[in-house]
Amino acid sequence: MPGEEEMQPPTRIEPKGTADYLEVMSKAVFKAGMAWRVVDNKWDGIREAFHGFDVERVASMGEPEIDALAQDTRVIRNRRKLNAIVSNAARLVELEAEHGSIKKYLRGAGDFAGQSKTLKKDFKFMGDFGCYYFLYVVGETVPDYHEWRAELAAR
Repeated sequence: MPGEEEMQPPTRIEPKGTADYLEVMSKAVFKAGMAWRVVDNKWDGIREAFHGFDVERVASMGEPEIDALAQDTRVIRNRRKLNAIVSNAARLVELEAEHGSIKKYLRGAGDFAGQSKTLKKDFKFMGDFGCYYFLYVVGETVPDYHEWRAELAAR
């Protein structure tokens, strides 16, 4: 859960391609269970280590490259998260081919609740907060954060 110092809303973007979606999703993966400030401070190195989030290149990373990343101080060396990013890149490639674009894939899932459910099913390390963060940053319609948190807490 983000700390008080991290409650400023993240910057929204207009994704230009699948690499933008992978970068935002990867940031959500790395931020899960971590101090967001740590992830933000390492982000330039993470971006470099993941080839600028070139989706095809990341999706094709094999065990030797993941082993190297697990030793690379530029990144957060959580092997499960490193593997998740490679897996998520491969899934983005599949979904883009199937739907024509990631935006069409997301919009086909309906509203925020449907999009969140679909993201959790299709991608690794995408929980409630990760889905909210991802959808917010890539410009999808999300509920008011405080109302959403209250609803989440009431479950």
